[in-house]
Amino acid sequence: MPIYEYRCSSCGHQEEFLQKLSDPPRSRCTKCGQETFSKMVTSAGFHLKGSGWYATDFKGGGAKPAAKAEGGSESKDGGKGAAPACGSGACPACH
Repeated sequence: MPIYEYRCSSCGHQEEFLQKLSDPPRSRCTKCGQETFSKMVTSAGFHLKGSGWYATDFKGGGAKPAAKAEGGSESKDGGKGAAPACGSGACPACH
């Protein structure tokens, strides 16, 4: 379901609404009551409902960053080694 942002040209109040595509556009400002509410042109926003691949695979995090190694000798670049190339099997995303 799309999320639309509206702005009142009278008082400047802005508010987001979760609306169906078939819902009529809002025209009355929820703050001042004037018929000067209009839909703003913003980036797309939507709300996914139910359980699906997005909720089970991506919702609530991803790969955790690797812990820093304690001790050991530092390299010439101040202990900041080059990151392994993805696809080499050395990064967390490849496991």
